[in-house]
Amino acid sequence: GLMRVDDNYGGRPHYTPNSFEQWQEQPQYAEPPLKIDGYAEHYDFREDDNDYFSQPRALFNLMNDEQKQALFDNTARAMGDALDFIKYRHIRNCHWCEPAYGEGVAKALGLSVEDAMAARDSDPARDLPSCL
Repeated sequence: GLMRVDDNYGGRPHYTPNSFEQWQEQPQYAEPPLKIDGYAEHYDFREDDNDYFSQPRALFNLMNDEQKQALFDNTARAMGDALDFIKYRHIRNCHWCEPAYGEGVAKALGLSVEDAMAARDSDPARDLPSCL
């Protein structure tokens, strides 16, 4: 089929949730509930699951020092020119997963866990449920 040939909304974030209040959910366009044995609607995984870190922590703790360093370096490279508040948010998430993980990512980014924790109060997405 045909593909887009316009600018596809340029460089704006194309995912949700994001920190720039673009592409917010529009409940008025949600599919109607589907009757199965009861009603099925959009599942909000946050309602009954707040364990975001045990699986990545287990994987991180399986890594040897060389693998951990590769993870830190790859993460820093991939974050490239991301805004600092996004880098700080990622450092916080890594730290809450495993302190050594947060320290390693922060160091690779040339930042600190302490600054990342302090930046939580000024995170533009701090009031969104997706921002831990």
